[in-house]
Amino acid sequence: MKPVRTALIGCGKVGGLHAAALTTLPESTLVAVCDSRLDRAEQFAARYGGTAFQDVSEMISVSGAEAIFICTPHPLHAESAVLAAEAGLHVMVEKPMAANLSDCDAMIRTARKTGVTLSVMSQRRFYEPVQRMKTAIDAGKIGLPVLGIFQMFSWRDQAYYESDPWRGKWTTEGGGVLVNQSPHQLDLLRWFMGEIQEISGQWANLNHPYIEVDDTAVATLRFKNGGLGSIVTSLSQKPGLFTKVHIHGSNGASIGVETDRGATFIAGVSKIAEPPLNDLWTIPGEENRLAEFQTTDRARFQTIDPVVHYHALQIQDFLQAIRTGRTPLVTAQDGRAVVEIFSAIYESSKSRKNVSLPLSAS
Repeated sequence: MKPVRTALIGCGKVGGLHAAALTTLPESTLVAVCDSRLDRAEQFAARYGGTAFQDVSEMISVSGAEAIFICTPHPLHAESAVLAAEAGLHVMVEKPMAANLSDCDAMIRTARKTGVTLSVMSQRRFYEPVQRMKTAIDAGKIGLPVLGIFQMFSWRDQAYYESDPWRGKWTTEGGGVLVNQSPHQLDLLRWFMGEIQEISGQWANLNHPYIEVDDTAVATLRFKNGGLGSIVTSLSQKPGLFTKVHIHGSNGASIGVETDRGATFIAGVSKIAEPPLNDLWTIPGEENRLAEFQTTDRARFQTIDPVVHYHALQIQDFLQAIRTGRTPLVTAQDGRAVVEIFSAIYESSKSRKNVSLPLSAS
């Protein structure tokens, strides 16, 4: 397969994860990088390759890129994505897709008009224990998925918010724990359970007085299949406990994954110290396989760089989808659905009412 000429916008912490994948995958040739600070783009290009740019439009017009990866703060995603899609470039956006549904819809509308592929990073779908759960659900091994639980008890300190001036503010981050740390698990919950019909939620700032946004949120969900769901997500537990998604089936079987142990890792700052593992597995006839799964996944974890590896798997899937004309595993609609979930929780918290989905952009 001929490599895709790739470019990257946003030469910060998470941009480095994308670049590490883009420079090692045979499906990619990194030809350009762009940042609002030219000096940072030049330093980034010296490390990863490609030509450095400060202006997105210039990079799109002269670099010859076929696909672009957007790693800027969430509220800035749409502008670059629309520019790129209008120029015929395929687009992958870091999570979350955007800070609001209007931006999501503008990106999707432009991609449909121009026929380009648009995707959103959700690399935890590629975790082996997550894939194992999805395979079991699709095979009907738990009956229907009727109860889904997402719990995150994590931590962020003041130094984290001060490390980038856009963090912790409504205007520049778009929200807090719901917008920044929870999208992966919100995506998994919906991927496992199906479409959501109704959400009721609340958010609060429990112990981070130096930020404007939520450090904790809770919600209850009703899914279109009649199932129920619960979300408790928080950055208020020092030093961080765990992040889990559990799914319970209509036949009484339960399966689950601990996607993160302790505080969730910070791109470009911390490492993933422990492997993601299935921590619950009561499928009839498979109750004794949990130890086997954990042993296998722990052994694999020792052979990879987990911070980059799963980004690379999703980026590879995206680039192969471009070349073959198929749909990537994570679609733009999947990305929009996550923004819809946290938007509904914010709306419900404000109105003190249940919120029905789907939501239209306001």
